[in-house]
Amino acid sequence: MLSSHVYKNRDLYLNKLIAFQDTEPVKVVTGIRRCGKSSLLKLMIQHLLNTGVSEEQIVEMNFESHDYKDLTSDGLYNHVKAMAIPGKRMYLFFDELQRVPRWEEAVNSFRVDLDCDIYITGSNAYLLSSEYATYLSGRCVEIKMLPLSFREFLDFHGFELRETASALGGTRIIAFDASGERYELREVFDAYLRFGGMPGIADVGLDQERALTLLDGIYSTVVVRDILEREKRRGQRQITDPVLLRKIILFLAGNIGSMVSANSIGNTLVNEGLLEGGTRKNAPSAHTVQAYVGALLESYIFYEVKRFDIKGKEYLRTLGKYYIADIGLRNYLLGFRDRDTRHVLENIVYFELLRRGYDVAIGKIDNAEIDFIASNAEEKLYVQVTESMSSEEVRRRELAPLQKVRDNYEKMILSLDPGLETSFEGIKSKNLIDWLISE
Repeated sequence: MLSSHVYKNRDLYLNKLIAFQDTEPVKVVTGIRRCGKSSLLKLMIQHLLNTGVSEEQIVEMNFESHDYKDLTSDGLYNHVKAMAIPGKRMYLFFDELQRVPRWEEAVNSFRVDLDCDIYITGSNAYLLSSEYATYLSGRCVEIKMLPLSFREFLDFHGFELRETASALGGTRIIAFDASGERYELREVFDAYLRFGGMPGIADVGLDQERALTLLDGIYSTVVVRDILEREKRRGQRQITDPVLLRKIILFLAGNIGSMVSANSIGNTLVNEGLLEGGTRKNAPSAHTVQAYVGALLESYIFYEVKRFDIKGKEYLRTLGKYYIADIGLRNYLLGFRDRDTRHVLENIVYFELLRRGYDVAIGKIDNAEIDFIASNAEEKLYVQVTESMSSEEVRRRELAPLQKVRDNYEKMILSLDPGLETSFEGIKSKNLIDWLISE
């Protein structure tokens, strides 16, 4: 029996799934644990039921469940085959499928032997890695899911935005909670900066104790299940030291938005005495650090952004930056702190650009740097992020790199305090929060 629980809307992702419904590719939803992938499958099932597909045509399996803990690829195939209704199209939903050894063989067989439409989720990029890709090359479409955007956060936590008259003339936007309390948008944004966008927080409420317990659970599962256990399953023994793994996670979380390399991580861990008995001689090799960082990228806890040389029109191999999938997780790891707000804001803007369908790089022009170059098939955007544009010095610093770019694409600076001027020689100055809630 399919559950009657009401799932909150994630239209951004649901509409993508619906767009690929009944097309040949396997739909693969990827993203960090607990960012809402299972709920998205439930929303899709609800959509199918609402549009006339019968319950018997839907097979739903969650491989985190104990029921399937020893299931093999053959067992999966036989189980689904037994449920298939002759002459009817089947809709197959497999949650956390990476837990079934050689699952791709079963999925490939379903594609050949059944009239079916297949939906999969996975909390690890290993799911789509080379071994798998050869099996389903060109026959799958990946939908990359992220924790809640600020707009989704407002929705999940029951805030409604209303325009009200402002004392200066014009209008301003106020947030009202379910009981009609009024909040400045900035207060709610501060809650987003503190608690982050994990959907589960909406179930426990904006309470620090309960939120930290939830984030602790997510963090442990990502690290233990998706990284340490998975390495065992793959028979690779590269990532065996949980202490080193945690130190690298803390390092990356503390250095979001800064240029880092595998060498610099290893050296810093030794120099700051973060590794027991660490000396230059037994510092982890760059190769080891790179393997650990790779595992963190595969489990979607961190994302790497490459640098692009605007004049030379090429990606640079050295020194990328890393951003963390969820700011709440960062606060859980490092404690709540008010410093490096600028990098936290950058982190939020980076993921918002990804949600809006852009490819994102860091721009280098001469010796200056532009926080983000965001491009898609139609357009390109140059974006700087800063806390405030109120001081002359900051304005000069933020505008200078953008002024060097000699093309006609949109250039903007996002900040919490954009000042009164809305543009400087064609470079727009926008309020970051307004930008986040704009369509």
